Amino acid sequence: ADPAEVVAVMPIVGAPHDQIALPKAIYGNARQNSDGLDLSSESTLTGLSAALIGSTKTQWHAFPILADGSVDGDTRPVPNPADRGDTVGLVTELKVEDADRIVEMAAAFAPEWAAVTPTDRAACLDRAADIMQSRIESLMGIIIREAGKSAANAIGEVREAIDFLRYYAEQARRTLGPSHAPLGPFVCISPWNFPLAIFTGQVAAALAAGNAVLAKPAEQTPLVAAEAVRLFHSAGLDPDLLALLPGDGAEVGAALVAHPAIAGVAFTGGTDTAWAINRSLANRNGPILPFIAETGGLNGLFVDTSALREQVVDDVLLSAFGSAGQRCSALRLLYLPQDTADATIETLVGAAGCMVIGDPSDPATDIGPVIDAEARDALNAHVERLEREAKILFRADARGHDSRGTYFAPVIAEVPSPDFLEREVFGPVLHVYRYDPADLASVAGRLAARGYGLTLGIHSRIDRFAEEVAALVPAGNVYVNRSIIGAVVGVQPFGGEGLSGTGPKAGGPDALLRYAAERSTSINIMAKGGDPALLNL
Repeated sequence: ADPAEVVAVMPIVGAPHDQIALPKAIYGNARQNSDGLDLSSESTLTGLSAALIGSTKTQWHAFPILADGSVDGDTRPVPNPADRGDTVGLVTELKVEDADRIVEMAAAFAPEWAAVTPTDRAACLDRAADIMQSRIESLMGIIIREAGKSAANAIGEVREAIDFLRYYAEQARRTLGPSHAPLGPFVCISPWNFPLAIFTGQVAAALAAGNAVLAKPAEQTPLVAAEAVRLFHSAGLDPDLLALLPGDGAEVGAALVAHPAIAGVAFTGGTDTAWAINRSLANRNGPILPFIAETGGLNGLFVDTSALREQVVDDVLLSAFGSAGQRCSALRLLYLPQDTADATIETLVGAAGCMVIGDPSDPATDIGPVIDAEARDALNAHVERLEREAKILFRADARGHDSRGTYFAPVIAEVPSPDFLEREVFGPVLHVYRYDPADLASVAGRLAARGYGLTLGIHSRIDRFAEEVAALVPAGNVYVNRSIIGAVVGVQPFGGEGLSGTGPKAGGPDALLRYAAERSTSINIMAKGGDPALLNL
């Protein structure tokens, strides 16, 4: 039929199709999708600009948010990695000697939240999500200045945090019942590269399961974490049940993990720190605690000769250089077949040269700064190794920006072996290896032997190739013919294995069960006597 004629006779011309959900309703009745911002809209950009300017006029302050209201510790400025002359706010850090008292307070208040039904806990998370949605521009402003994220990445960050809140609220209503008991005070240690989304996801999961939470944000990004905690409290959560503990990870984090009263640890960050936490938990007497860890990866992407070159290049650039390469899921090793490697590299280098390096508050910026001078120094040291042992194919020009902030010019280098990387290089550095398809099993096996298993990318129009690579390189998340970053809560649960994490996956259906104890009750009804058929059971 002529679609124009079909529409013309509809009762309401232009009404949405009853089988096509609007973006807000794509998850059905279970939960509402988060709202984003359209950066191609001039009116949206005008409003966002005003909100960002307003954010710069606010003196943000993160300090210990505790049940007894005490605030004591040393205060320092929090710098903007894009502009060292810009102080985003102040942070007052917890004194390590206060850790024991704070854990004991959380243990004392934990039974209060444990007695709240999962449905009521979920309602609190939903309220927090609505408040966060209403403050998206303000939160973006902090993230852009504190973490150096681009406007597009900041939108994704806030949306992911909202999705975590609503998803875990839905899961609490759906999966938790009388057979699930809270564990007690849970320590949540979050990273700087997702200072709102991962922080919120850990806290929301622990709260949904009925636990009191001790939240330790990364040293570089305490300001947005503090706003998130205040947001939880404004949603009706008793401040006694969620404490913010800014401070040094090696001191404050270690003291929290070692305390005998904690009931579990959720951690996202480096593998070395995860090892330290694991050893600390293993050396303590008492219960064997759950340790939920998501760490880094040596993430590879395998391409065959059937892949569409332009699509490969788009996805490689997004995966390797999005968020300045500062994602645990980011692409580190690109494996190109020898026959088509030259053409792909030529296109890749040309496209990389078009990416814009600059102030992350500018919507035109593709790549902002790395988080701090320590991160930049580590990347520069790695490039020195590449200059000695590999072949630099491309290096961007960050001059004009690196004098103001901690910018690092993205690099593409061809490496001599498929397992050239021994550990994660956290930044915008892409390593390319040419492989002979006849040696695929050997090449993939050498990557897998490194022991990481976070994300894996495959570009091919042949299903058999994708299946073979996925079998050769174990990974928690496998992405075929798409970028390997940007997992969506409740749609693509995220988490690795091996050196990349313990599971369960964040934003997945099994997450809440790890934050709770599962109990079962069995009753011999015959022992009561009488006819079981007559018992009102």
